[in-house]
Parts: sequence; structure tokens; C-alpha cells
Amino acid sequence: MEIKEHNFFSNLAGGHSRPFIIAGPCSAESETQVMQTAEALREQQVDMFRAGIWKPRSRPNTFEGIGLEGLQWLGRVKRELGLRVSTEVANARHVEEALKQEIDVLWIGARTTVNPFAVQEIANALNGANVPVMVKNPVNPDLALWIGALERVYNAGITDVAAIHRGFSSYEPSKYRNVPLWQIPIELKSRFKKLPVIVDPSHIAGNRELLLPVSQKALDLGFDGLMIETHPDPANALSDPEQQVTPAGLQEILSKLQVRKTNYDDQELINRAEKLRLQIDEADQQILRALARRMQLVEQIGHYKKQNNVQVLQISRWKEIFRSRPDWAKELGMNPAFVAELYRLIHVESIRMQTDIMNKEEE
Repeated sequence: MEIKEHNFFSNLAGGHSRPFIIAGPCSAESETQVMQTAEALREQQVDMFRAGIWKPRSRPNTFEGIGLEGLQWLGRVKRELGLRVSTEVANARHVEEALKQEIDVLWIGARTTVNPFAVQEIANALNGANVPVMVKNPVNPDLALWIGALERVYNAGITDVAAIHRGFSSYEPSKYRNVPLWQIPIELKSRFKKLPVIVDPSHIAGNRELLLPVSQKALDLGFDGLMIETHPDPANALSDPEQQVTPAGLQEILSKLQVRKTNYDDQELINRAEKLRLQIDEADQQILRALARRMQLVEQIGHYKKQNNVQVLQISRWKEIFRSRPDWAKELGMNPAFVAELYRLIHVESIRMQTDIMNKEEE
């Protein structure tokens, strides 16, 4: 994908002086609700109004969106209030109806992104259209699937594309509704440097109390914008009430956000940063030398296990490592969870090495 230097999304916001802001209710519920929200958001100078018209829900007999009537309400927001409008599409018919109403921007949701057939159907319907499209990450942490969905849309002739990071489902307990796994959107951004990446704090957080810290984290990492669900009466919203805020609540969040500089702008700061980077490089070399020595010891014990016909995986040793290393990390003032994850990777590689040794034919 060859993303344009200046596309629809970067042109709307104030460059890098502030993030691109998309706001509006999770679902369009009534014409009054839509117009009331849009009028309040226009006063806050948000860049685009969002509202779900068709809502994919996990279970039947829940509110699945207002449907076609809601598109007319979005059209009214656009005509009367001058706001750009956006909604989610999940199939070719949704695309066709949204284009008829001249919806400014479409987005593909996380549950659709997981299905390449569905994404291709949408891409085919978009062929020849002149509309920007945003693609949410798939429900599960699969970067290749996310990139594939973006490429399908791009190959249909839609060059104004953006990604939306809304977090990933997890069976592990978490304070988040969808764990952010920031390394995945960071990797996406590193591969496609000009691709706008907008963060959806509402779906990551799952509750309004976490919206501010998640939003600030997104800006600290240099992402391009925020999509925050906003409702005039969140407690009585027909979908996802816990993660929506009032327009006043949104204004409070935006007023507290700090936009960081993209780089150092003082020579002394540049020199100090470069000195610290050189020290980091040296520390990394020491880490890698220590890791190489550890792997040499792993190889030796692998040969010892083979000679004595002992299985590779020793559960007691596995448990000992994940019990002791986080404790060592605490003593050194480090994050135990980070160290546990690091040693999980190291131990998996150790098992792979020893398994190769076990199955290697003697020369």
C-alpha cells in the first residue's frame, strides 16, 4: 500500500498540533438523540460525527441498530450542522445504502475484519467509489489479518484508508474490555509509516473511567486520532452504556489531554538523548551476550537430556522459573509482568532448541 502523504484524515485535523477526533453515540437510537449529540459536538469542533446504524451483536434479541432510517438522520447532521459523518458497514448492501446517502467516511468493524470473504465483498462494493474507509483491527491479535483487510480495501481503489485500533479480546483477566496490546498497532505503523492509525479508547477501556488514560497513552505513542463514543444520556443507551460519555464528559477528557512534541527541538536535548541511546545500545549488547551464554547452557542440558533419555519439558522447572524470575524483578525495581512474559519467550525458545537436539540424528 502506498499511502498518500496528506490524506483525508490528516487534512481534517490541525496537523500534529492536535489529534483527529471522531465522536458520537455507539448507536443511532432516535433522530432527537442523534441531532442533540451532534449539535453539542459541533460546539467542541470535533472532526467527524460517528454513529452505528447496523450493530453486530453477540446474541440475538438485543438492539442491532436502527437500520436505514438512521442513515437519513446522519444525512441531516451533515446538511444542517456541517459535520462530516461516519458509520460502520458489514456487507455490500450497507455500502450501497451509505453511499446513496453520501456518508463521508465508512468503517469496517472488528467482527467483519476477521472474515476475508466479508471484507472482499465490501471491497468489491466500494470499487469505483470516492470515499475514505477506516478498518478496525480484528477481534483477535492477528496483524496479518488486519493488514490483509486494509490491502483488500486499498486494492479496490480506496487510497484514503486508515486503521482503527480498538483492542483485542482475551480470556485473561484484565481491567480493559479489550486489551490494547500496543505493540501490534505500533508494528502496523512501523510498516506503513503514512497510514493514519486512530485509537478507539471506548472499546479498549469498556468503561468511561479509563477513557482519559487510554486516550493519553494513544497520544503519547504518536497515534493520529481518537474515536470516543459520546451519548447525551449514557446510562440509558441501548448499547454499551458503560463506555460512553456525555458531550460534557468528552470535553473534559479532551481538555486534559496533552499533545507531545514529535521530536526534540533543542540541540542540548538532542545531544543528551543521543548519549543515553548509546548507553542503551551498550546495555543491549550486554543483554544479548548474557542471553547467548544462557542458550549455550540450554544446548548443553539438551544434549544431557538426550544422552539420558529424559523428556524436554520439565514442568517443575517451568513453574520454578515463572515463580522466581518475577520475584527477582521486584527486587531490581522492574515490572514483574514484563519479566514473566520475557522469560516465557526465552523458555519457549529453550524448549524448541532442546526438541531439535532430541530429534537430530547422530552423525
